Amino acid sequence: MFNFIKKSYILFLVFFILGSIIFLLQTPGFIRFHFDNALLWASNIFFFLLSLITLALQIKSMKNKNPNVFIRSVMGGILIKMIGSLLAVFVYVIYNNYKFDKGSMFLGLCFYLFYLMAEVTTLMKLNKK
Repeated sequence: MFNFIKKSYILFLVFFILGSIIFLLQTPGFIRFHFDNALLWASNIFFFLLSLITLALQIKSMKNKNPNVFIRSVMGGILIKMIGSLLAVFVYVIYNNYKFDKGSMFLGLCFYLFYLMAEVTTLMKLNKK
């Protein structure tokens, strides 16, 4: 099981590296469409770190015999991501003097969905073991 946990963290690392490679290759396209490249990099890093933290909490809770602990950790992970995303958006908007790119914001929040899919598939596979 420990080997699978290491592989699950590698899945998140692969998502992070793929997102970074896409940004490196598509930077001229993002600039042409007026996307905020710094926001996209920051959102990729932010959701990568946030997903690793919540996954670690959920893997730790799987070891508990009480199934309610796991459910609470999943709900807590969702709450952590939502509040973290909300705070990040507020900081970004205030930092840019209420001028921001909605397309970049939407594309940055799509990372939430990608990392969420990786987290759910990892937890489903871990739950079977």
